[in-house]
Amino acid sequence: MSYSVNISVEAPIENQIQEITFDGTEVYQPPLTLSESLAKYAQKIDFSKLSDLEIRKEESNEDSKSDTDSKDAFQSSLWPWDSVRTKMRSALQEICVLADVLAIAKEKRYLVLDPVQQEPLETKPMVQIYARKKALAGAASVLLAGAEKMKTSQTEAARNRTTLDFHIELLRLRQNWRLKKVSNTIIGDLSYRTTGSKYLQTGTFEVTKAEDEEKVNSPPSSPLPGGPAPPKANSALRVSIPTELQGVAYIEVLCQKDQEDLCSVNLNLLGTGPPPSNPDMHWQQKLEAAQNVLFCKELFNQLAKEAVQLQAPIPHMVVGNQIMATVLPGIQLIIALRHSTTGDKKQQNPALSKSDHDHVLEHSLHQLLREVHHKNTHHPFPHPATGPLGPSKKRMIAGPMAADRYELLEMTKSQTLLDQIVQQAQHFIMRMRTEYVLDTIAKEVKDPLITSHWNTLNSPTQSCVKLHILTHGYDAVCRTPLIIHVGEKSLKCICKDGKVMNLSYEPQELRDLIFCHINQHQIVAVQALAKTMGWQALGNSGHLGTGAVEPLGNASSCLLSSPTGDRIIAVRCEPQAGIQVSVAHSPRTDFFPSRLVTERKWEHLGGQFRDVRLDKMEGRNFLHKMELLMASLTSNS
Repeated sequence: MSYSVNISVEAPIENQIQEITFDGTEVYQPPLTLSESLAKYAQKIDFSKLSDLEIRKEESNEDSKSDTDSKDAFQSSLWPWDSVRTKMRSALQEICVLADVLAIAKEKRYLVLDPVQQEPLETKPMVQIYARKKALAGAASVLLAGAEKMKTSQTEAARNRTTLDFHIELLRLRQNWRLKKVSNTIIGDLSYRTTGSKYLQTGTFEVTKAEDEEKVNSPPSSPLPGGPAPPKANSALRVSIPTELQGVAYIEVLCQKDQEDLCSVNLNLLGTGPPPSNPDMHWQQKLEAAQNVLFCKELFNQLAKEAVQLQAPIPHMVVGNQIMATVLPGIQLIIALRHSTTGDKKQQNPALSKSDHDHVLEHSLHQLLREVHHKNTHHPFPHPATGPLGPSKKRMIAGPMAADRYELLEMTKSQTLLDQIVQQAQHFIMRMRTEYVLDTIAKEVKDPLITSHWNTLNSPTQSCVKLHILTHGYDAVCRTPLIIHVGEKSLKCICKDGKVMNLSYEPQELRDLIFCHINQHQIVAVQALAKTMGWQALGNSGHLGTGAVEPLGNASSCLLSSPTGDRIIAVRCEPQAGIQVSVAHSPRTDFFPSRLVTERKWEHLGGQFRDVRLDKMEGRNFLHKMELLMASLTSNS
């Protein structure tokens, strides 16, 4: 039996749309392969339906059967088993056909016995897309209208109620603080473990929902002009803080010299200190105050550990809540932890009322703490992806850079927090002493003028000041600069000629150096003034060997000659005695010829020097008086 069926295996021209995503993207159905097309059209074959040829054969068989039956009535069959053979042959044909069909169905390669699919309805894709877009737009408008109504109702409810929403406040709390949920309880963390803290205090707090204590029957109306203000919105959260973190805490840094306070600094996270603790305080202020207490305790604990472990020339002492360290001989640094649970402001911060509070040292210490925090949270690259962080960048590249043992030992050295605080305190004392010396000399010495210019961009352990020694009205004639670098325990002075002088922490050494520069300035300024007036410098000396020995520095001198050479001025500057000016005439007025000295040439020798009383002369300053003196001697010649 063979059947002929026309099968078209050509793919359709346009693929059907399978899905439209939410953003409007259309996903098309991929075209069928040849095997899939063959299986599709094979499913449409109805084997139970007979063809026209089979219908004709069956009709002819029925006619022949009717004739044979009529004949059998009159004539018996020649072979009695003929009917049995015919039935067995038809049964065999059916079994063979069934076997072929089962073989084909079992192979699953030629035919699939699935129900016949109905022909899909032919619809225009663009019309369907426009219909879906219209339906989505309608649904979206409904959702937006509902959301707008919900938003409006929520806003009105927020205006009318005095207690904020619990979930909104919890969201604000989560944005600023670390929270986690443990057995239906919200627990927060105030510790500094992200920066490498090893403090044992946990710093946990509990967040609960506040009960509505007051129920407002009617919503509050907007206040009238001049009327009472609306009630303050209550918080929907209740934050429970451990007792050891309640109250006010700060760290006081005090520099003392023989029981006399030189300066004091207060360190905390809240600047001027938090308000006194009370149950009605907002949860944000309460958490900030608790974190400040934890910060002060953790910082003091770290400093106390370092004070015990460090080996200083003068050992540090830790007594109770105080750490005492020697900064300079006779000057002590005291670091004390102040923690009070009362609301008395005098007990909270007694040092704020003192006039010796220094904001520069406070800024330096806060800058140091921020730098330590930044180093602990921002490790330099490259660093391992899975290993523990900590080594510096130099130690990580020590292998490729072929570092030796000395360089590796230098890399392992690091300064503790207490060391850096002591260094900053030492630098502050040195800078304060330098300022005192410069201000004192500027008040004592009126001629010449001393101006100091401090560099505004300084490091916590290094400062720079530039001195200018000049005379009023003659600053263009001569100006003597002096640069002083203030370190931790020493001073480095750079003179005008490039000479570098290292001084100790004693302020007297700086005072002596400045007075020596003042004397040198006067001598150099007189010579520069004489040059402008036509006088000639015969000689000068910065370390004069004649005369009495000076207890401070050495005397300086110079000799000046008038344009005609008949007048000589001698100037001598001493750190203690001041300035001495003497004048000599040539020829000598006291020359008398005698029998022994008969030649007149000896009268041209310079006469004896006579002192000039500068205090009786007119003039604003020393150079002005010297200018008048030179002008007078030049005109008299």
